[in-house]
Amino acid sequence: MDNRKINIAAIVLATVLLFSLQACQQNGESAAADSSFASSHLPTDTLNVGFLAINGVYNSELMAPFDVFQHTVFHTTPGMKAFIVSPTHEPIKTFEGIKIIPDFSFEDTPSIDVLVVPSAENNMDTDLQDSVLIEFVREKGTQAKFIMSLCDGAFLLAKASLLDEVKCTTFPSDIGRFKETFPHLNVQEGYSFVHDGKAITSSGGAKSYDPAMYLVEYLYGEKVARGIGGGLVIDWKLEEVKHLR
Repeated sequence: MDNRKINIAAIVLATVLLFSLQACQQNGESAAADSSFASSHLPTDTLNVGFLAINGVYNSELMAPFDVFQHTVFHTTPGMKAFIVSPTHEPIKTFEGIKIIPDFSFEDTPSIDVLVVPSAENNMDTDLQDSVLIEFVREKGTQAKFIMSLCDGAFLLAKASLLDEVKCTTFPSDIGRFKETFPHLNVQEGYSFVHDGKAITSSGGAKSYDPAMYLVEYLYGEKVARGIGGGLVIDWKLEEVKHLR
């Protein structure tokens, strides 16, 4: 092999090595960015996620976030332990007719790190007059690291004075009533969910997956969120979800 051929081979090899090093550096930066998003929030212990389910709870607001949080155990350690809490141990019936046996009652509920309040049929009226229900939400919500509402579950959080100092939202067609009922709140419109402080409020319905997927990414990073999204056939890209934080 003459010197010219040797020089060409050396140039090709150097070019390949340069691109390889750049690719490794970019991958390292990507991994660092992914871990840094959750680094300051990454839980060191299993998080207890308590879902408040009362008679008339809507299937989508209960099942969607429950699915997401329950799936964390397959993608990270420690993950989340999801359970259902109701006023008593008696079975409840969702608005759509599914019967559910609660894991805990108000009397024996363990500590809750993430309190999730799905929407129920009477959240905008008679539930707001239930002092036992509201006091439970106030107590557990005050103690929790995060509180999350789906759809009209925001009315219960507001009644329990848990949204007084934060931006919040609710089901799109109930925004007007939300503002009228709680005129002091900083209510936002046009978002799938709003995260302010420890409160994550959302529009609910088919969008009920969004705030749950977001909290997973916020706590555990994009890789875990994408893994859960793959398992649930959710094409999760936070940047494509209209949200406020």
